[in-house]
Amino acid sequence: METLDESIEVAKLFQEVMQLFKHNMSKLLEETGMSMPQGMVIGLLGKKKKMKITELSNELCLSNSTVSGIIDRLEKSEMVVRERSEEDRRVVYVSIAPNFKSMHKIFHNQLQKSVEDIMSRGSEEELHKIFEGLGTLKRLLSIEKK
Repeated sequence: METLDESIEVAKLFQEVMQLFKHNMSKLLEETGMSMPQGMVIGLLGKKKKMKITELSNELCLSNSTVSGIIDRLEKSEMVVRERSEEDRRVVYVSIAPNFKSMHKIFHNQLQKSVEDIMSRGSEEELHKIFEGLGTLKRLLSIEKK
């Protein structure tokens, strides 16, 4: 019975940590005028360079229509561009707009510095425990995924 209680506590703690992380990132995003979902899309495109809306939807666990609406707003703000595939005109790719790439790099660096500032509050031992614990959690969740 104790294992079940601990599992529930781990889930609650993880949820609380994610809420706090989301809150901190939202505050940083507010300064750029982006919403959290828009920031998540920009973050993914920064890593993957070019993605289909369905790929973005799957990665973000959001519907195609929701992601399409987010892309519409980002496109209107000239942060992303849509381009049709030359092989299949039905396929549309989204990427970071060329004129936004330098701004994205600045934002990415600010985000990274913010995370570093937060993590610098912990001791080396605490950071090692966090790293180890998150690695274990990722491994356990990956087993479930397969």
